[in-house]
Amino acid sequence: MKKNLLFVMPGLSAGGGEKSLVSLLAQIDFKKYNVDLFLFNHEGIFMEYLPKEVNLLSLPESYELFSAPLLQSVNKLLLNGKPLLAINRLRYFLANRIKENISEREQISWKYLSSSLENINKKYDMAIGFLEKSSTYFCVDHVNATKKIGWVHIDYDNLGMNPEFDLIYFEKLNNIITVSEECASILKKRFPTQKEKVEVIYNIVSPIMINKMAQEKDEDLYNRKKDETVILSIGRLHYQKGYELAIEACKILINKGYNIKWNVIGEGEERNKLSKLIKENKLDDHFRLLGLNPNPYPYIQQADIYAQTSRFEGKSIAIDEAKILNKPIVVTNFSTAKDQIEDGKNGLIVNMDPNGIAEGIERLINNVTLKQNLIQNLSSLKLGTEDEIKKLYKICD
Repeated sequence: MKKNLLFVMPGLSAGGGEKSLVSLLAQIDFKKYNVDLFLFNHEGIFMEYLPKEVNLLSLPESYELFSAPLLQSVNKLLLNGKPLLAINRLRYFLANRIKENISEREQISWKYLSSSLENINKKYDMAIGFLEKSSTYFCVDHVNATKKIGWVHIDYDNLGMNPEFDLIYFEKLNNIITVSEECASILKKRFPTQKEKVEVIYNIVSPIMINKMAQEKDEDLYNRKKDETVILSIGRLHYQKGYELAIEACKILINKGYNIKWNVIGEGEERNKLSKLIKENKLDDHFRLLGLNPNPYPYIQQADIYAQTSRFEGKSIAIDEAKILNKPIVVTNFSTAKDQIEDGKNGLIVNMDPNGIAEGIERLINNVTLKQNLIQNLSSLKLGTEDEIKKLYKICD
């Protein structure tokens, strides 16, 4: 008899967690498992990659009214005879203005958002909140399941959340999954009473799929000029990714006479800030924000160097993808960098500042032997993680 699984996720817009979920769902044995998916938002660039076997659950009307813009939401809730929910919508708005930290805002405002959601009228063998915060809270508060799983995709200590709030939910979970040994260590230290629940399941990446998708475009995606070094970074336009460090590093390299074109695939709340910084540094021809792209692999394939300038990560899917496509990689020395890169062997780990980033890129431009050694070492690695799905089956069974 098939087992029933539920995955919960905010949405499928661009992001490592979102891509990780789509990759995981593509690996599930649908002959053994029925899979439902609850999304708070039914839009996003990865929606088209959902396997047809996945059943996307509809959103309750009360939540759709609640999630509308403030005045529109309050008016519609009142017209629909939901005055308490209208009050909670106002409280939700105010709660999101109290704290500067986005993660803490999500925690504080959850009880108001939760009031607009209904319990799912189905019993599951396993429910999985596939992203930290609201996805996990929803599983605990609104789902009837034999086992409940929370998934943390990042270095928890860098999220700026209130651990006391999360502990209440973690105590009600059967397992807490994270994506690297370093992330697991951080969780165990932060939540010592829950350490026995913590397990590592790596993000699923498929070399066969990535190499196939990398060949989908063969035209020059960068309009490359003669003797130009093309650098690529992938990730949300967010403080976490350290793109202002990348912009300053690009300026350092340009001032030294290097012909650089640095490209970023991603979108986010820092676009205006970064665009202004690019303009101020007169880098419009050298540093480009390309926006979202559901298939970044041809861009990785055609780049000379992949650069990850993050302040913190869990386990970067983009780094794994660049490794699969044998790209020379420069990463900043965030806490989990060594989980993915062995400095000097399959990439370079550099200081988390513009000079360190620029020096790493300069080494790869000037030292052809080093660059070729990195490529050769990457090509000899076994990088597929499709078998990680078996760890999830084991937890379920």
